[in-house]
Amino acid sequence: MTMNQDGTQAIRRAAAILQRIAHVTEDEPTSLRRISESVGLPRSTAHRILKCLTDTGLAHYDQKTRRYEIGMLSYELGLAVTDRVLQLAPWAGAVDRVAQRANVTTYLMRRSGMEAVCVHKAEGRQVIRVIPVDVGQRRYLGVGAGATALLAGLPDDTVERVIAVVTPELDAYSDLTPERIREAVAATRASGFAESQGRAYRSIYGLGVGVRAHAPDPDIAISIAAHAPEVDDRRIAEWKDIITEEIATTQKRLAAGA
Repeated sequence: MTMNQDGTQAIRRAAAILQRIAHVTEDEPTSLRRISESVGLPRSTAHRILKCLTDTGLAHYDQKTRRYEIGMLSYELGLAVTDRVLQLAPWAGAVDRVAQRANVTTYLMRRSGMEAVCVHKAEGRQVIRVIPVDVGQRRYLGVGAGATALLAGLPDDTVERVIAVVTPELDAYSDLTPERIREAVAATRASGFAESQGRAYRSIYGLGVGVRAHAPDPDIAISIAAHAPEVDDRRIAEWKDIITEEIATTQKRLAAGA
């Protein structure tokens, strides 16, 4: 193997580990053992890469919890302003308006390969706040309403490839199976809305819509999360209207400014 190939492999492995660290869930701690297993590397190899990532500030190791976190350097690099970041700004504004009008936690999710990453979050005024995903965290496509909305917009063969990849990871979620993801994709395509109640997160109702912002297939999604016992058909209908209106308003503003 050449030096160039060695370097490329090391970068890919480091990127995979950083993605895994950002992919944390409540039931899936980012320990060395879990990271090495999930990226398919020997523990010694994963440890060497993690040591380099923590030394450079791209990752951080919490001595108390013995878990790895995304480091400050990764955060600082993410603050760099680019045209692609600026393109998301109008949609972040739409998320803010949905949160205020619907009075629920609202997310802007962006498709990233076989995952969805939360790039913006806005809180409503509700007493019980529901935050299954925070800014910067990643979820597999098909896990949660926003990620399901993004998955449903992809071709059938791509959907099946995604399901095949994420199936080994579904045990971390309350009630997700490959067949339930397929059912959710079909329902989303039929109604235009992805709904999730207790599948990925217990006691949480999610609603999401995919948007073709910068690509032929939906590349972003606006989604909400609410405390399931407080949800009824009237509120769901109201939320659907609010999300639809804000997406349409944003699209008109962008078209007018083009």
